[in-house]
Amino acid sequence: MKFFNLLLIIAVSVIFVSKAALSLETKTIIDLQLAKKMADACEAKRATTDWRPLNIAIVDSGADLILFRRQDGAFLGSIDIALNKAKSAAMIPYPTRAIGELAYGKEGNPAGLPGIATVDFLVPFPGGLPIRAQNGDLIGAIGVSGATGDQDEECAQAALDSVKDMLK
Repeated sequence: MKFFNLLLIIAVSVIFVSKAALSLETKTIIDLQLAKKMADACEAKRATTDWRPLNIAIVDSGADLILFRRQDGAFLGSIDIALNKAKSAAMIPYPTRAIGELAYGKEGNPAGLPGIATVDFLVPFPGGLPIRAQNGDLIGAIGVSGATGDQDEECAQAALDSVKDMLK
């Protein structure tokens, strides 16, 4: 009888634990495989252009580095810029272009939050984009540097477009 009671307790426990585990929400995360696919897409985009070589940084939602690539001949000074673009877009989850507009305003419009310009690591020009899951959750960010700001941002967008089906 003790054996039967033990089996019953184990069976009930397994059922309870499995139901509890199934009820947990799953959150999309950025991993190395996803980051590599994004960097590959950015490099493929750059290969179709005459842009200067790029530095590509991808971070998770906590702004921790997942992947960094420096193309042959990319400016050494752009390494930190790419990293800081990614961190900026993760920590203030807007494109770095928008961070610049918040700090310095748009043409004819005053700056909305000029204090942002005083934060050391924030990059207030194009090339950093937040990475969001399809449900809108922030999962990371990408920063690209080495070409012009607009080209950097275009490359970062190509990276995001390449994984949009994987961001469930």
